[in-house]
Amino acid sequence: MKMLTCSRLNSCFVNPFKWIARGIILLFTVGNISVQAQEFPSQKQSELIKPLNKKLQSADLLAQINETEVSRVTEKPGLVSTAMQWLRSTDRPGDLQIHGFVSQAYITTSDNNVFGNSDNGGSFGLTEAGLNASLRPLPRLQLSAQVLSRRAGEGNSGMPRLDYAILDYQLYSHEANQFGIRVGRLKNPFGFYNETRDVAFTRPSILLPQSIYFDRTRNLGLSSDSVQLYGNAAVFDRGTFSTQFGVTLPVVDNRDTESSLLGLVRDGSLNREVSYIGRGIFETNDKRLRLGISGIWLNTSYDPKNPVSSLNPLELGPGGLEFTPVFFSAQYNAERWTLTSEYAIRPFQYNNSFQNPSLNGLHVVGESYYIQGEYRFTPKWEGILRYDALFTDRSDRNGSDWVAQNPERRHGLEHSRFAKDITVGLRWNVTPAFMLRAEYHYVNGTAWLSGLDNPIDLRTRRPFDTDQHWHLFAIQASYRF
Repeated sequence: MKMLTCSRLNSCFVNPFKWIARGIILLFTVGNISVQAQEFPSQKQSELIKPLNKKLQSADLLAQINETEVSRVTEKPGLVSTAMQWLRSTDRPGDLQIHGFVSQAYITTSDNNVFGNSDNGGSFGLTEAGLNASLRPLPRLQLSAQVLSRRAGEGNSGMPRLDYAILDYQLYSHEANQFGIRVGRLKNPFGFYNETRDVAFTRPSILLPQSIYFDRTRNLGLSSDSVQLYGNAAVFDRGTFSTQFGVTLPVVDNRDTESSLLGLVRDGSLNREVSYIGRGIFETNDKRLRLGISGIWLNTSYDPKNPVSSLNPLELGPGGLEFTPVFFSAQYNAERWTLTSEYAIRPFQYNNSFQNPSLNGLHVVGESYYIQGEYRFTPKWEGILRYDALFTDRSDRNGSDWVAQNPERRHGLEHSRFAKDITVGLRWNVTPAFMLRAEYHYVNGTAWLSGLDNPIDLRTRRPFDTDQHWHLFAIQASYRF
């Protein structure tokens, strides 16, 4: 492991509380400047815009609609202000709604890289921006779409991509009971946060718990081309049960997914195979208690570009794999605090056709969970504390058995099979449309690190430079309209 005193950056992490304090001071300073800029006196002050994009409700999750009031401007508006007023306006045909968001983060680590070269002076490598629209041409029909640009290290270049495009038709609706069908590129319904993880305002932290919501396979987990049935039903007078089930074609055409599933970015290609996904959530009438269970049956296969050569032990033959995780979710909401926990069992099964001993017939059952508490000090200030744990193989939690299978190549890499993360964070809702965040992570293990940001030596098949115990500090500014 690197000596923590080898640089100014690492010396800060010797006492993480000093680093957290510096981040909070920076957070306060930037937000205070923003508030003063927004409160600069003028002859006729416009009304404050009401918050948009509140936490999405399960019955109308992908609409992302909230009414907004636009200020009356006495002076002749410019081009930019006119465009912004038009985007915020709700007086458009077909109840057309247009919203967007942008966020920028700065991440620095004592060791290892997260979203760019964060181990060398920090990185501004995490940038997210999106523009979404929804239209209701008929009372029972809703159309929604979003284009997303995400720059996140080597795995995401920032090239705009279609995040989702949905045709939602409500077949039946009566009081609390609803039933409908969605078709298109849909958000994958699993856990509590996956469908809303695009927008920083709807996440509990800058980085979601990586044991459940992997950023290194984010495109694979976020959405897929699907047909989904959904329904909401009242459960006597105690609450509401909502369910979704879909037949999907997963999105596997990206380097991060290939690196995570096959160990390397290879010359061949991953294929989309028919897969399935489902989720059920019970919520009490007072919204205090939420209980959920989700399941995925993901199928994909690999086709090599060239025939396998015995001279290259890294090459793979054509093979297939199944990933069948099950997630259990629970959340309790009080007036000032929220307690959330999710647990997952994650079986991987590779068939015997890869012509490579490292993958042929491989069967691994992973395990992961987190416990998270959020506390709302005031309407503007929120704190978060979380413990997050991930084990690639639940029967080999410290990675020793995996190393023993090939000690020459794997010696010292036990930490790549697990990750335990303690997170402390602070959120400041500066205005309804502008938010600042800061958070600190102490991580033991490297199991969720991206193989693209932390590549391996192709000769030795070992990571060039990863350390078991490391620190991460991040700040983020986010805006929505």
